[in-house]
Amino acid sequence: MLLLEVPSLSLGDEILRLLVAAGLGGAVGLEREYREREAGFRTHMLVAVGSALFTIASAYGFHDFLVSGDAVVRADPTRIAAQIVTGIGFLGAGAIIRQGLAVRGLTTAATLWVVAAIGLTTGAGYYSAAIITTLIALFSLWPLRVASHVVMGRFRPESGRILAQLPAAETPAPLVEEVERLGARLTALEVSHEGDRRTVLMDVALPAGVDAPDVIARLADVDQVLEIRWTD
Repeated sequence: MLLLEVPSLSLGDEILRLLVAAGLGGAVGLEREYREREAGFRTHMLVAVGSALFTIASAYGFHDFLVSGDAVVRADPTRIAAQIVTGIGFLGAGAIIRQGLAVRGLTTAATLWVVAAIGLTTGAGYYSAAIITTLIALFSLWPLRVASHVVMGRFRPESGRILAQLPAAETPAPLVEEVERLGARLTALEVSHEGDRRTVLMDVALPAGVDAPDVIARLADVDQVLEIRWTD
């Protein structure tokens, strides 16, 4: 009876694949760490290493079981690794945070998903694809991000949030009127009270030729404004 040889992995290859996964995942994580995102260097590195280990275990971890008995047992070497694609979604969802009308963490969730793919590919020994994907991810997170902001900034109005503090008895109507007088578009308004102060949050889109410092300077001159600042 002809017995098929079941592929196995040496200790050196195992260490190499795990270390490469850690290095590539950590490279993407460093960029997220630099920007102080929810998931940073350690998280991305661990995701890559875990994905690589799952892939190694799926493809090579059941060698003794597969060759036991009178013949080699046929099995799908990607069965465990395939679950990484769906399983990483739970971790990515945890990185997405909603703050008022804004949603943060989508890019970090995407990088976790990409890093899982990098780890899976490295665990399978496809180093060239893993390295190329890492370079593409880093390019999209840094140079491409800067370029997109420069290009889109010419066509898209500057937007941000104005945070103002007023005495508790004051109405935010003068602030809103001044914002509209400047030609800015008010997209959201939130008013809250705390102690003897009223906090006003305004999400605005500025017209061409008007920048945030000018708006803040004009709004600071409105009567009864105790504190005001601009946040992106």
